[in-house]
Amino acid sequence: MSIALLVLTFLFPPQVFPTAAALPSTVAHLSPRQVALFVPKPVPAHHPSTLPSYQVTATVYSAQARQTDSEPHITADNSRISRHHSSKHRWMALSRDMLKDWGGKFSYGDSVRVQGISAELDGTYIIHDTMNRRLHRTIDLLVGQHEQIYGKWDKVRISKVEEAEPTWQAS
Repeated sequence: MSIALLVLTFLFPPQVFPTAAALPSTVAHLSPRQVALFVPKPVPAHHPSTLPSYQVTATVYSAQARQTDSEPHITADNSRISRHHSSKHRWMALSRDMLKDWGGKFSYGDSVRVQGISAELDGTYIIHDTMNRRLHRTIDLLVGQHEQIYGKWDKVRISKVEEAEPTWQAS
């Protein structure tokens, strides 16, 4: 027993009630009553508005000094391209007139849906690079050096992919 408990016991001794003393009744008498139940109205599903799309010219490039600059494996946003990359990495370069730094609507790191090239190359890409200032309304898709993909496609549609809220999972 601690000293503090011992002192408290002497200062405030426990009280003993006589057994014959009646204690007040602790049982309450309840009668049923109506309870209002709040049921919220269903919220209509929010469908995102259609994001604007842009018509561009598309080409492909690989990380070679003759197609890029003196550091072909470093992009304009300082991302590093793996030496064994392929078109499955889904990176792209965008002409300067379409980037926010030069008055456009896109930023580095934005996800962009590309449609109108081929089943193999259509899909979602991430902007990591920019193109020469002489090019306008143009995209350049990164492909591997070992892939035999060449071409230029007109009337390709691109649109920014709306970022979804992250899905949290327990680890």
